[in-house]
Amino acid sequence: MRYAPLAPELFVENRRRFRELLPANSLAIFQSNDIMPTNADGSMGFRQSSDLYYLAGIDQEESILVISPNARLEGHREILFLKETSDLILVWEGHKLTKEQARQNSGIPTVMWLESFKTVLPALMNEAEQVYLNTNEHIRAVVDVETRDARFIKAIQQQYPLHTYRRAAPLLHRLRAIKGPQEIEAMRTACAITEKALRRVLGFVQPGVWEFEIEAEIVHEFLRNRSRGPAYGSIIGSGKNATVLHYTTNDEQCQAGDVILMDFGAEYANYAADLSRSIPVSGKFSPRQREVYESVLAVMRYAETQLRAGNEIEAYHKSVGEKMAQELIKLGLLKAEDVAAQNPDQPLYKKYFMHGTSHYLGLDVHDVGAKYRTFEPGMVYTIEPGIYIPAENLGIRLENDYLLTADGNENLMASIPLEADDIERLMQR
Repeated sequence: MRYAPLAPELFVENRRRFRELLPANSLAIFQSNDIMPTNADGSMGFRQSSDLYYLAGIDQEESILVISPNARLEGHREILFLKETSDLILVWEGHKLTKEQARQNSGIPTVMWLESFKTVLPALMNEAEQVYLNTNEHIRAVVDVETRDARFIKAIQQQYPLHTYRRAAPLLHRLRAIKGPQEIEAMRTACAITEKALRRVLGFVQPGVWEFEIEAEIVHEFLRNRSRGPAYGSIIGSGKNATVLHYTTNDEQCQAGDVILMDFGAEYANYAADLSRSIPVSGKFSPRQREVYESVLAVMRYAETQLRAGNEIEAYHKSVGEKMAQELIKLGLLKAEDVAAQNPDQPLYKKYFMHGTSHYLGLDVHDVGAKYRTFEPGMVYTIEPGIYIPAENLGIRLENDYLLTADGNENLMASIPLEADDIERLMQR
């Protein structure tokens, strides 16, 4: 693997916390993700199930994790099933994990080859009263393909119809929302790699470059620093493209006088960074561009004071929205009297700032966690206000990542250039 493996103590602790949430005589089964096909005999790059990785630290396809805390045989209380390397696999795909390597990575003593799963499962099911199975239950997930999880759920329920089946996802959402020291360190590394990519881009951009060339510079810096690559599809939108929230085609030429909105982040050890910066193609903001930039930055600075333990997402977003409305009035985009008379359920600022201010960050860039859970120390959130003005071909978004602490928050991207003066200075250098 490209990244340095995380210490197995992280995954041992994660499984311990998960076991504490299970009632007596429970069995939990986690499947790895599929390798998804493209066309002909092609396939996409493999990305492990975040939940299986969180519990086992295994980054290999066709893996199964079983947790059965009350199993009569001690060796059955945690089992990792792996795909065994054959002569054919060795020639065409290369080396797979050995049992000893899997033990070292996961901290799980019992490792079996995948073909043993069918013979071990009946004994585990015979002892279990409830079975926890996993699916993608992210609040914004749209899953149109049949996953390995879905196929397994159908198969096991058909074979064992009289068991009680329960959802593992809510338990993992509760646990994954709070990051441990090793997870935070991996995210710091992802942020540090992301910073290197931004600084590289600030010295590269000039009128005439193409959006995809900027994307290539970013990916190059990611890969040379042991990142697997982008944590999500990079957004490099210049001019009018900066007003499209999830613009990812990145196929237009950057023109003098425009602003480029860049939203990208490195992934390291499966953990994501998430950064947004808006920079002038010519190296210097126009007065209007700087005016809008400073308003977005003012909202970001205000949000930093509100993202703290004990606050709640609805009150937080409402407060940040009110600050955004004040800035939009200053910019001449809204009128104070209209804001005073607005329908509170349809705030006017949404015309120019239509997305949320913050989201969970972790093993996924939009990480799992209960949306309405009170902010707690150990959570990691983004702050990403933006103002998008299609009539002016101008979109500004600024985003950093924050670790919530007992007395506020820590900006994990504090060293990354943010002020307009700093952006201009680094570009003109």
